[in-house]
Amino acid sequence: MSAADFDELLALLDLRRVDDDTFAGSHPSKNPVRTFGGQMMAQAFVAASRAVDHRISPSALSVHFVAGGDPARELEFRVTRLRDERRFANRRVDVCQGQDLLATAMVSYMNGGRGLEHGVAAPDVPGPEELPKIGELLRGYEETVPHFVNALRPIEWRYTNDPAWVMRDKGQRLDHNRVWLKTEGAMPDDPVLHTAALVYSSDTTVLDSIITTHGLSWGFDRIFAATMNHSVWFHRPVRFDEWVLYSTSSPVAAESRGLGTGHFFDRSGALLATVASDAVVKYFPGR
Repeated sequence: MSAADFDELLALLDLRRVDDDTFAGSHPSKNPVRTFGGQMMAQAFVAASRAVDHRISPSALSVHFVAGGDPARELEFRVTRLRDERRFANRRVDVCQGQDLLATAMVSYMNGGRGLEHGVAAPDVPGPEELPKIGELLRGYEETVPHFVNALRPIEWRYTNDPAWVMRDKGQRLDHNRVWLKTEGAMPDDPVLHTAALVYSSDTTVLDSIITTHGLSWGFDRIFAATMNHSVWFHRPVRFDEWVLYSTSSPVAAESRGLGTGHFFDRSGALLATVASDAVVKYFPGR
């Protein structure tokens, strides 16, 4: 199943070019009720990058979500070229279905060269080879979190801590989540696709710490969550068919909103990317 899901991810990222600055994207065979935000962001990133005519590295992506997408309809990615220089470029991508604007992404690119370097340290966690696969952690919870069990799984997950549903079952809470990630197959030798896979995965566990801080879990508790804006800063090139650690936490939840933040590290501990995601999070106790 995972190999077929991985092939679907590659197909999702292979956008159809309508003209120089317009692209069309499909949905996978397995979908939530609205388009998965990580999918939309990854496709928008690919559209922006395919509309950059010279080799330049991405530096940041920021997406504002306006409306939920309909998985039964194709997505259109309309690129606006805002700036083009030898070392800098900027693109805006409007994600639409017909006349409906679903999201707007701003993507910046920069060839910076060598300079000062420092970064936060990677947490000390077990390596991925020592940890169970996600399928093992879902066993026995098929009726509790069916949306996870039945979801597209092109990315291999290895949690270093119990995931939310196991933690909730044990009556525990945790203010952070850490998970090893990599694609289920070898990626093409295309930096755009490796970075797009990181963007796709950045929307998977980043909101978990908002609820695990309170000892809650998807499936067990009545929780509604919808991302409003999501940003990724790219610090170093990534190969996403090799293990990377995604370490996330939530610095604040207030006024029915929660902020999730995260860092991607490679096996050597180098910081690859930083993520911030702001979401509406509604909890309805008393179930």
